[in-house]
Amino acid sequence: MYTIISEEEKLRHPYYKIMDLSKDKLQVELNSWCRLDLIDWLAWNDRNGIYRDEDSLLEMGNILGKADAIEIIKRQILE
Repeated sequence: MYTIISEEEKLRHPYYKIMDLSKDKLQVELNSWCRLDLIDWLAWNDRNGIYRDEDSLLEMGNILGKADAIEIIKRQILE
C-alpha cells in the first residue's frame, strides 16, 4: 500500500530532498554521508531490500560498503 505524500511533507523530510538533486550534486551530497546514513536511506526507500549489516551478513555473507551504497542510491534515484 502506497501512501500519498504532499509536496509540503516532501520538503520537510530530509530523505526526499536528495531526490531532487542533479546527478553531480547528488554525488557530492552522498559522499558527505556516513555509511550508516546511506544504509538508513536505503532501508527507508526500499523496505524489502537487504541493506542493514545483520540482515546482509545472514543473507549475503558480507556487509554493504559505502561506495556500493552510494551507487545503489544513485541508481534508485536517477533511473
